[in-house]
Amino acid sequence: MEALKERVKREGQNLGRGILKVDSFINHQVDPELMVAVGRELAGRFGGAGATKVLTAEISGIAPALTTALALGIPVVYARKTKPITMPEQVYRQTAPSHTKGRHVELMASPEFLRPSDRILIVDDFLASGQTISALVRLVEEAGAELVGIGTLIEKRFEGGRAQLEELGIPIESLVVIADMSDGRIVFAE
Repeated sequence: MEALKERVKREGQNLGRGILKVDSFINHQVDPELMVAVGRELAGRFGGAGATKVLTAEISGIAPALTTALALGIPVVYARKTKPITMPEQVYRQTAPSHTKGRHVELMASPEFLRPSDRILIVDDFLASGQTISALVRLVEEAGAELVGIGTLIEKRFEGGRAQLEELGIPIESLVVIADMSDGRIVFAE
């Protein structure tokens, strides 16, 4: 997706160690027009998958997941990192290492909103090592739901997450793919 790629070129910052800072339009400050455009693009790519819900991880995945769900006309569920008192005692729980936080994070979803009858499209901001998305996949499996696809805004192909997820045999779509971030560069895949 050219508009997203241009924003990464213009505003993305390579902080080293594989970390791409996109805080000015995705991760801290969110550009709503860009998010509506990426949501429409992802919805177009997964429109035939028959998803009944979009699942993402709190917090950076919420904006693109919400706009994708809006374009598909289905609800979005986000896996919480902290359990509120409104969540039932029994929840689906998985953990994943966070590259940017430097620790493991717990992801939780309520059985009220993630059901065996659901067909789930996972949407997240990044596909890097695949660890967060793998935890979301395990939540889907724990719920007995069906995973129908994975969509991400930015894929850092050099971190190998796609290879791990391809074993699932479901469609994986990334709107922008970065092939290399060595030596302070941001090199896009063709």
